[in-house]
Amino acid sequence: MFKKILIIKTGSTVPSLLEKGEDFEDWIIETSGLTAEKFVVCSLHLGQDLADIHRVSGIIVTGSPAYLTDLEKWNYIGAEYLREAFDLSIPILGICYGHQLLAWAFGGEVGFHPQGREIGTVDIELSSNALDDLLFGDTPSNFSAQASHQQTVLKLPDGAVLLAKNNFEPHHGFRLGSCAWGIQFHPEFSDEVVAEYIRARKQAIEEEGLDSAELLKQVHATPDSAALLQQFARIVDGEV
Repeated sequence: MFKKILIIKTGSTVPSLLEKGEDFEDWIIETSGLTAEKFVVCSLHLGQDLADIHRVSGIIVTGSPAYLTDLEKWNYIGAEYLREAFDLSIPILGICYGHQLLAWAFGGEVGFHPQGREIGTVDIELSSNALDDLLFGDTPSNFSAQASHQQTVLKLPDGAVLLAKNNFEPHHGFRLGSCAWGIQFHPEFSDEVVAEYIRARKQAIEEEGLDSAELLKQVHATPDSAALLQQFARIVDGEV
């Protein structure tokens, strides 16, 4: 039986990018280095049934403009599915909202970041726990990534291993068990994508006291972050 990597959609990107026919799953597939036929996409937030878990080789949970604290019904469905996948040792990668959903599913606390929004190209620092981690082990101890979030994992689940942080966000990456990871940043975002996010959020950014023009100047490519999706694909394939 040919198994596929399930992309669980929890929302869509900003309208200006959607109009170009681009969304989270497209960037994830492209960045992974795999072909589209190796994936199946299910829109959890739209009430679509998730794939038969026994036909899934790995799971990637996308970002979303939604807030997890709204506790929509589909969050509970997704959380139960992730717990079942975890028990079956199916590799899981939660990105941004997916990172928060994974943490929440296992008893972590999610809410608005006390310092507000993080958006743009940011610096990430790995913890010593990442040195022998399957996902982060080959990543430089300091690297850049693209980010766009207002909510955060305020408290990690019991037993979670902290892998990545920065001066703003203390929980940029964690692992549960041996093959479930949450990352607050977006490895699938290119510099062009995060720049469009800054432009799309310009009014809110300025109202919050951030300088959108300066944020745009600081945007650059983040290949070390993108490589994490390729590494996750190798983990799913049993290559590492």
